[in-house]
Amino acid sequence: QVHLVESGGGLVQAGGSLRLSCTPSKRIFSLAAMAWHRQAPGKQRELVARITSGGTTNYADSVKGRFTISPDIAKNTVYLQMNSLKPEDTAVYYCNALYLSGDFWGQGTQVTVSS
Repeated sequence: QVHLVESGGGLVQAGGSLRLSCTPSKRIFSLAAMAWHRQAPGKQRELVARITSGGTTNYADSVKGRFTISPDIAKNTVYLQMNSLKPEDTAVYYCNALYLSGDFWGQGTQVTVSS
């Protein structure tokens, strides 16, 4: 079992920035991939950003150019830097880690963007 600790959510005005952090209980250099998903009220969970062990990234069209996913091997943490936030980015954000041993999820962190 791998536990994921998320942090960095909060309330921010439109146009502002937040950085989400996800720290797994297992070393990230053994990850196959790490992703951030989000779920807004009344909507399905959607992929926001993903990074593979090879460093390949992909983003939802709605966040391209505004969000960046990046690992810090020394801190065993993966970050989601979110800039130019919009009210439609309001959601619970979930960290998802894919290891050879399985697929694991964090508990979620709330991001609220006010207009």
